[in-house]
Amino acid sequence: MENWQKDFLEILEDVTDEVEHFFVGVTEVVDSFFEVSETIASQLQNTIEIEFDLYLQDWAEPLFDVYSDLEDVMNDLEQPFPHLVEPTDTRHPACKGCSQYHGQVYNGNLLVCGMHPYGWEDNNCPDWQSSN
Repeated sequence: MENWQKDFLEILEDVTDEVEHFFVGVTEVVDSFFEVSETIASQLQNTIEIEFDLYLQDWAEPLFDVYSDLEDVMNDLEQPFPHLVEPTDTRHPACKGCSQYHGQVYNGNLLVCGMHPYGWEDNNCPDWQSSN
């Protein structure tokens, strides 16, 4: 083989090596870019999640406070109209069958009777009268 052919083959080998090094470098740059992009995306996602959670807390907390206050008001009101509570063996047993028993609940307070608004403590009320 002549010298020019040998030189030409060497040049081709050098160009091939340089092109291969170029593509290895480009691959490394692209890989680095993707790593940086993933890191930035992860940090951005974390920041957005934190900011969104804080925004929701700022927005929802007053609503929860209003709901809680409204729930307290509704619990205080219980029932707007009086309702009857019958005496049982465990609750106001001295009032069972008494004509004086009132048993109405007003704004959460039970009025047992006119003589004993909170009821009698034992089973024998001195003011008991038969309802018959």
